Amino acid sequence: MKFLDEAKVYVRSGDGGPGCVSFRREKFIEFGGPNGGDGGRGGDVWVECVEGLNTLIDYRYQQHFKARKGEHGMGSNCHGANGADTVLKVPAGTQIFSEDGETLLADLTEVGQKIRLAKGGNGGFGNAYFTTSTNRAPKHANPGQEGQEMWIWLRLKLIADAGLVGLPNAGKSTFLASVTAAKPKIADYPFTTLHPGLGVVRSDGREFVLADIPGLIEGAHEGVGLGDKFLAHVERCRVLLHLVDGTSEHAGKTYKLVRGEIEAYGNGLAEKPEIVALSKADALDADTLKSQVAKLKRAAGRAPLVLSSASRKGVPEALRALQAEIDASAEAERKPVAAWQP
Repeated sequence: MKFLDEAKVYVRSGDGGPGCVSFRREKFIEFGGPNGGDGGRGGDVWVECVEGLNTLIDYRYQQHFKARKGEHGMGSNCHGANGADTVLKVPAGTQIFSEDGETLLADLTEVGQKIRLAKGGNGGFGNAYFTTSTNRAPKHANPGQEGQEMWIWLRLKLIADAGLVGLPNAGKSTFLASVTAAKPKIADYPFTTLHPGLGVVRSDGREFVLADIPGLIEGAHEGVGLGDKFLAHVERCRVLLHLVDGTSEHAGKTYKLVRGEIEAYGNGLAEKPEIVALSKADALDADTLKSQVAKLKRAAGRAPLVLSSASRKGVPEALRALQAEIDASAEAERKPVAAWQP
């Protein structure tokens, strides 16, 4: 299955059915009177967050969704049938924007959430509705109301507790594969990861979701490489694990390059808790490792973790640090805000 995290979709709710102009006609019954029924209501367009989806690929092949129209009213006071609703099913983490791509209409983060995007038009009244004491035989009925139509943008932001960031070939996919059951593509060349990946980490009897995104390079915020659009998938993360390749020329400069792209991206990503780790430690001799750790410490302002995903050296410590930050973030959200005192 291909990964698609953005789609433009046209939706239209159903028109209401028109009312009916009809008069009762039976033998031996004089002045039967009007009996035209009302039209049916048009169908609504809904968006529902469902389980089992992790991409918007369904909306690559179908972009138009229309609800059914309401049926006409009929004689003998028969009400027209209501139009069937149309439901767009999306994965958790989907945001809905208006056509301008900036106005947020809804943010569906939990399975079962459902919102109505377009309301169906009401059915028109039949002539029986307009009967009064002075107008005993109305000969007019209402047309149904038109439905609503709009273009919308669907944008998916993966929901994960922790996210992996770093340059291409920094060992992010190897780390994800070593701590989860995910099977990302791993190779010795840049940009082996072309789409974000998710995995569930089980450590010390606890579980949390880890997200891996394609690597960033200098100028990513200007569209260089794969750009920084995949950073949207770590916006919801509680903590970032920044992996710095220990085999790079200067670990400190590598760290600052990625941090610069994160800060240029904005959206509060730079303010998230960050754990810095030097990866591929097993590929370095003792002197080189010591030098790279010192450079990274000066650049990050704190001592980095040292790990090797292949041999799992330092991996348990990194997982415990991630879990501690996740717990701290969750506790801060649950902590009640003190009431203001004059």
